[in-house]
Amino acid sequence: MDLRTRYLGIELKNPIVPSASPLNAKLDHARRLEDAGAAAIVLPSLFEEQILNEARELDMHLTHGTDSYAEALSYFPEQEDYRLGPQEHIKKLQRIKEVVDIPVIGSLNGVSDGGWIDCAKQMEEAGADGIELNIYFIPTDPEMTGRDVEQIYVDTLNSVKKSVSIPVALKISPFFSNIAEMAKRFEEAGADGLVLFNRFYQPNVDIEALEVRPNIELSSPVAPQAMRVHLRWIAILHGRVQSSLAASGGIHTGQDALRMLMVGADVAMIASLIFKKGPASIAGLLAEMSAWMEEKEYESVAQLKGSMSQKSVAEPAAYERALYVQALQTNP
Repeated sequence: MDLRTRYLGIELKNPIVPSASPLNAKLDHARRLEDAGAAAIVLPSLFEEQILNEARELDMHLTHGTDSYAEALSYFPEQEDYRLGPQEHIKKLQRIKEVVDIPVIGSLNGVSDGGWIDCAKQMEEAGADGIELNIYFIPTDPEMTGRDVEQIYVDTLNSVKKSVSIPVALKISPFFSNIAEMAKRFEEAGADGLVLFNRFYQPNVDIEALEVRPNIELSSPVAPQAMRVHLRWIAILHGRVQSSLAASGGIHTGQDALRMLMVGADVAMIASLIFKKGPASIAGLLAEMSAWMEEKEYESVAQLKGSMSQKSVAEPAAYERALYVQALQTNP
């Protein structure tokens, strides 16, 4: 079975890609992912806050006490002379590139136009095959318009694209007023791929400790609706944008991955499944996909990709509101 696909202009041996996760930064884990059949690896995100905090801390140590003796100032180089990105993160990327043969994609998580973007170039120099830019932004200013929010995404993407020559994928949320229009804007701004969608981890209130606590929940195969919004928008965008499309969220079985490919995804990204069942679960996904494709007489991923997208199905309105009443009648 020919499971090959292309993502960000890179030919992959199959469509299964472990998405950004802290586990992926471990050398042994990366090897196990490759051995199990992963086609590429997305490393955990390097956050804008990490980079800025490190820069501030270094600046504090460099300048502490320099006002005591005027001549001491000449001993310290300017802050800009230092490479302020979290170097351990870059070194991990470099080491993983040395031990695996599959593509390694670096990940940056930020939302402003600043010096942290220089880390994208450092990732490229360390050997990254691509960059995933995860813009995680929840606007709380009631004076900020929707167009203001959208422009932040475009400007941040532009800055990262200008700093590297490797492909850049933009991981976005489903909360734009018109995802299709924004997908075109991102493509025009240089996005080589779109990852649909990132998850905003929702806080919870601890009523005993009277504290707001972060709450991270893995996706579950018993709640397949988690992937429906991804499926719908990939189906709508397929054929309307030239950027690669990655499905990220709620994929736990080979059939889940096949659905995403059939609506137009180039790759299916997984994380929760690996957290729950380990890297070996990738081999199970690939075996299930191959068995189904053989049964249905498909010869390749290329043959089925996009076959159930909005532009390919007999009733395109199935991805819109038109069948809402019918859905209610058939699923009481």
